[in-house]
Amino acid sequence: MANVTDAAFRSVIAKYGKPDVMWTEFVSADGLVLAPEEGRKKLLKDLEYSEAERPIVAQFFTSNPEHMKKAAELARKLGFDGVDINMGCPDRTIEKQGAGAKLMKDAKLARVLIKAAKEGAGDLPVSLKARTGYNKPELDKWLPEILKEEPAVVTIHARTRKEMSKVPARWDLVKEAVKIRDEAGVDTLIFGNGDVVDIDDAKKKCEETGCDGVMIGRGIFGNPWLFSKHLPTTEEKLKVLVEHTKLFEKLLGSVKSFAIMKKHFKAYVNGFDGAADLRARLMEQDGGEEVEKIISEFLGE
Repeated sequence: MANVTDAAFRSVIAKYGKPDVMWTEFVSADGLVLAPEEGRKKLLKDLEYSEAERPIVAQFFTSNPEHMKKAAELARKLGFDGVDINMGCPDRTIEKQGAGAKLMKDAKLARVLIKAAKEGAGDLPVSLKARTGYNKPELDKWLPEILKEEPAVVTIHARTRKEMSKVPARWDLVKEAVKIRDEAGVDTLIFGNGDVVDIDDAKKKCEETGCDGVMIGRGIFGNPWLFSKHLPTTEEKLKVLVEHTKLFEKLLGSVKSFAIMKKHFKAYVNGFDGAADLRARLMEQDGGEEVEKIISEFLGE
């Protein structure tokens, strides 16, 4: 998730509840190729990772095949374990570039992008994430075309682009995607995504749909223990928030606004007595030291 699953948060997740695979935030392949040196350095920050996060997949967006190829080459050079193409982001700025969810309206270009990514990635697996359709579910139209390129994984966010995340995810369509894959006779794995609350829920959805795996996004926001099944105490949550904040400043403070961390304050600080007041105080802060001081006071340390 953009401005959520950055290197700092992924490191925290890897420490407290590591999943089977991690994906980076999505990074502009166009920017990596065309941006001046200073801008490129900032983009490369989104492609920094620690060994503890492996296996980790670099996620890119673009509508330019040559840029996709170069981004995949860069991912291989940087030691990533896979390359992923974002074909599901509904952001209008991304769509104006012909990228993200817009690619579901152009299966021909999507196929060319997969080919380009494979050329650049070498022996790294190439995957993609998309939705069930643009304005309406149309898996039967675009998914068979995509599968002709035999990507390693297709992750289906079980909503259309039009639906954004405003309606319940339709996991019956993930089951349909599995059927389409089986009829195509390819080895591509189908992952489902949308409204997954915990590991038990993920396993249940796999059993019900026949999908090969589940990608969890919003479910891990504020809960780096999700994959470990550990139920953290309020004290644990707040201390990890401090740890997360300091790590953000250390890894990303030079290129990203501290305001990004405030999204995490909202996610971590809820569901306990005094949470609203504590959250309000934290939202006024602009640095890790202040955050640590306020939380220490709250915990009576």
